[in-house]
Amino acid sequence: MALKREIQGVVVQKTGDKTATVLVERRVMHPRYHKFVKRFKKYLVHDEKNEVKAGDTVVAIECRPLSKRKAFRLKEIVTVGVE
Repeated sequence: MALKREIQGVVVQKTGDKTATVLVERRVMHPRYHKFVKRFKKYLVHDEKNEVKAGDTVVAIECRPLSKRKAFRLKEIVTVGVE
């Protein structure tokens, strides 16, 4: 069985019914300047119960493709954000 990836990020918007856009930030070292720089990527996450709001920090787990861009489902809400 393949290992399922988990991502943690902040919900930036509710995209549609049962879908949320999550912004994931990672820190990588710059190859020349040896400074840590931030890299961002947005993922579409399946939210079956429509329980997340913009500003929430969530953990999502990889699953089978649910649509063209959606291949993660909501695992848990870590913190509830202020709107």
